This record gives sequence, C-alpha cells and structure tokens, in this order.
Amino acid sequence: MSGKRYELVFPSTDGTGEDVVVVDRTDTAGPGGHPVYADATGIVRAEISDRGEVRMLPSGGHQVPAHPLAARPLPDV
Repeated sequence: MSGKRYELVFPSTDGTGEDVVVVDRTDTAGPGGHPVYADATGIVRAEISDRGEVRMLPSGGHQVPAHPLAARPLPDV
C-alpha cells in the first residue's frame, strides 16, 4: 500500500468538515522502519506503514501533532 503520496485527512478546526494535507514520500524512515512522508513545508510529517497505519511525527520542539482520521493514497505523478 505504500505509495509516493497520501492525503492526510484531519477534522476541521471549526468542526464543520475536513482539512486535507498532501504529503510526499521522503528518503527517510521513521522509528517503526516505515517511510516518512512530509508536506511541502516540512511541518506535517508522518510515518505510514504498508498497511496504511499512520504515526504522526513532530517536526519541532513542543509540537504535539494531531492524529488524522484517514490516510488516502494518491496516484503517483
């Protein structure tokens, strides 16, 4: 299931829908040995397993990343 891109879907901050962040595969592996994905800013980082399990990774000190509702694979471009 590991692709090059995913949409991470979070509950919207106003509670009315969803916030979607697109992340691309990086050259690094996370603590579980699975690929790390990051958004264009490098702030949103997640380790995603081949079974679609997501572990959010902090990108800076004192950051407590939210856990996404879903990780949807996107077609490779």
